[in-house]
Amino acid sequence: MPRKRKLLAQLSALQNSTSFPQIDAVEQLNTTPGADPSPKSSKYFVIEKKNSPQLQEDFFNQPCVSLAKSFLGQILVRKLPDGRELWGRIVETEAYLGGEDEASHSKGGKQTQRNAAMFMKPGTLYVYQIYGIYFCMNVSSQGEGAAVLLRSLEPLQGLDAMRELRRASRKAPTGLLKDWQLCNGPSKLCQAFGIDKTFDQRDLTQDSAIWMVPGPDPPGEQDVVTTTRIGIGNRGEWAQKPLRFYLRGNRFVSVVDKKMEREMAA
Repeated sequence: MPRKRKLLAQLSALQNSTSFPQIDAVEQLNTTPGADPSPKSSKYFVIEKKNSPQLQEDFFNQPCVSLAKSFLGQILVRKLPDGRELWGRIVETEAYLGGEDEASHSKGGKQTQRNAAMFMKPGTLYVYQIYGIYFCMNVSSQGEGAAVLLRSLEPLQGLDAMRELRRASRKAPTGLLKDWQLCNGPSKLCQAFGIDKTFDQRDLTQDSAIWMVPGPDPPGEQDVVTTTRIGIGNRGEWAQKPLRFYLRGNRFVSVVDKKMEREMAA
């Protein structure tokens, strides 16, 4: 709870510029003592008035591992066609280093129509499909063919819309998804944010439907768990490389490495 109270206070730095209109339900939370939390926003966060500068090219233009760590705590914003905005705090990432990385789609430096975004300027979205159904979203970094996979988000705003989008993407009806289930995985966050192949090769610094803003509480080194990537399979030494990063103690992370966390605690 202390971390959530701290974020509640600090997230007052994140909305109500001309680019980010405020949400009425959140305004009610700010002005009505004891009001119930709006289902449109996380009960743990209040987003108030203040300018929210969009992350620019200089942020994305850094080496892959550095960018993967720097993403933690930043806010992904998605504007839906109907004007609603979805906000999520990045809590888990993976780095894919390009040609030398046997687990990367650009291994060997091979550029194809599918992975072209990985070779574009830092901040370019690389969206690909898996199993012919689901999508995963990456962001290009410095380095030929290098990119960062966004694995999990902590939903902040627009949770009702995220649930609608998750339900629409499923084959069978299910019960109401809990907050922590909305974006705790790379395909889940794409479903919840309405991300599909049409977002491939978009520029996060220029696009009007998706961008990033700085998070209010940058994590310290002691807050970041560094561990192996998920689902790499038979990639030799690359399956064991410590190229996944997540916020320790955050319940919105997809897979927790308890052994690594115990070592950090010791």
